[in-house]
Amino acid sequence: MNSRKELFITSFGLFSLFFGAGNLLLPPLLGYNAGENWFWVAIGFMITAVVIPIIGILAHARLQGTLYDFGKKVSPQFSFIYCILIYVIAVAIPSPRTAAATHEIAIHPAFGTSPLLTSAIYFALVLVFVLNRSKILGFIGKFLTPLIVIMLLLVIGIGLFSSEMLTNTSQIDTPLVTGILEGYQTFDAIGAVVVGAVIIISINFRNKGSFEEKKTLIAKSGWIAGFGLFIIYAGLISVGAYYGSEININEELSNDMQRANLLRAISIASLGTFGNTVLSILISLACFTTAVGIIAGTADYFKGLLGNSQLVYIVTAIIACVLGVIVGQLDFHSIIVIAVPVLLFIYPITIVLIILNVLPEQFSTPLVFRAVVIVTFIFSIPDVVGFISPSEGLAEITKYIPLAQQSLGWVLPALVTCLVVGLLTNKTKKA
Repeated sequence: MNSRKELFITSFGLFSLFFGAGNLLLPPLLGYNAGENWFWVAIGFMITAVVIPIIGILAHARLQGTLYDFGKKVSPQFSFIYCILIYVIAVAIPSPRTAAATHEIAIHPAFGTSPLLTSAIYFALVLVFVLNRSKILGFIGKFLTPLIVIMLLLVIGIGLFSSEMLTNTSQIDTPLVTGILEGYQTFDAIGAVVVGAVIIISINFRNKGSFEEKKTLIAKSGWIAGFGLFIIYAGLISVGAYYGSEININEELSNDMQRANLLRAISIASLGTFGNTVLSILISLACFTTAVGIIAGTADYFKGLLGNSQLVYIVTAIIACVLGVIVGQLDFHSIIVIAVPVLLFIYPITIVLIILNVLPEQFSTPLVFRAVVIVTFIFSIPDVVGFISPSEGLAEITKYIPLAQQSLGWVLPALVTCLVVGLLTNKTKKA
């Protein structure tokens, strides 16, 4: 076994797994709004966009299973419903968002076409690739990510070294919390539980080493991939904070700080018009491969669920692409807004499942799983309802729940439940 080669392949695979091109629109505006508090926003962003997803990969390494295995200790019925929800969310939000990102970054600035036309052509092509799987996608993905990373590092490096290192006044009151919640929008934790198993299967196929050797390999690769993501995300946040203040004179940006406009303005200022065009094309291709991967993976899941039927695969892919056209014609910001209540509901449950699956066995019994998931679900409800329909009555209730004002009311109850139930379970076993 060539350990260095295995480490490189696995690290690159993990980095590519989490490197969603649509996510690149999130950090610059976050940094712009954070101003002088950009570092704390970046730390919060890393918790949910990098750290939790990497822990999710470690959980996969321990389970050696699929998405279904993440929730089976709660109950088979829960795990089945959870899987369905995750896949439906994947085709309803992050997949259409790649079309919106492509339209705003590359298509509309160049051709001025409508979002409906862009999303219709985009998902027609996605459907063709999903129904006719091609190795070219793997080839594109393998060489595409390094090219985008190089271009982004140039944007970050030139942007920081050529800026006056001045920031706007922060528009964010709780930078750490804001970063944590914005990290939800990357969908990286969901990506970890959905397709992390692909990395594990790939390692088992190539690597004949022991379980502990594979676990060590995954851990090291996780840290390397996480460091790479930290550099890109933190770099884009800092560029948005420092360089963004210098391009605020742009009327379009000052009146409507759309994410694509800010990233495009920074890349033009750093790389010039040609460099921005190349970057836009690369990001669009990466968005496309992401959409193909999401829809193909979802179609595969339902195909396996319903008797391994190819007809089910085709129908699922068509429905997912039609849904992509409908949602994808919205602008990127609108899709972000739609995603918020969904993520406030599903992300806390995903986070606790990830963490529970890496805890020692004595603290991750079926009883602990059930108790923590139920408590997390209950205390997430005020966050969702509060976002959709805030009221004085709800505010009166949430003021007694720690962190509920920051949409993190589930954190302490879940932690306390895990500790109390875990300790009581151990005490009962010893007795």
